[in-house]
Amino acid sequence: MINGKTVAILVAEGFEQAEMTEPRKALEGAGAKTVLVSPAEDEVQAWKRFDKADRFNVDVALDEANPDEFDALLLPGGVANPDQLRTLPKAVQFVKRFVESGKPVGVICHGPWTMIEAGVVKGRTMTSWPSLRTDLVNAGARWVDQEVVVDRGVVSSRRPDDIPAFSRKLIEEIGEGRHQRAAA
Repeated sequence: MINGKTVAILVAEGFEQAEMTEPRKALEGAGAKTVLVSPAEDEVQAWKRFDKADRFNVDVALDEANPDEFDALLLPGGVANPDQLRTLPKAVQFVKRFVESGKPVGVICHGPWTMIEAGVVKGRTMTSWPSLRTDLVNAGARWVDQEVVVDRGVVSSRRPDDIPAFSRKLIEEIGEGRHQRAAA
């Protein structure tokens, strides 16, 4: 159980709905509080593959979010979401602070794009949506095709089908707490 832990969920327009809602439900079921953080100030639009899905209320605007107030980070995928986040210096710094501090980070599908931009994947073993393989390898990561991969507190998965295993591992990592920082 991860009672008392607070997890930031960083999303921009176009995140894959199931990659946010399903892990969120699992995290909350394990006792965590989740906080939707976004560059959008009021609501953010989810997608289901290529179609618009539900809108979600933003709990904290990215400009006001402080990584020190959270115990872990969830980075859902979807193509548009991380592509937007990686262009925003505040989002990139937000992600970088979590990884550098050793706090658990869960990232799925196209979510690693923001981590690549933050310069925090080098030397890590990760998985992702298959089209990100070259991006991760070029950024210095070791890419593997597995349902879920854990490397020093970073939990990565490939796709929505992996969410049950991804959620279990993320909850386990949050329960363990901070991990030793990776060498630069």
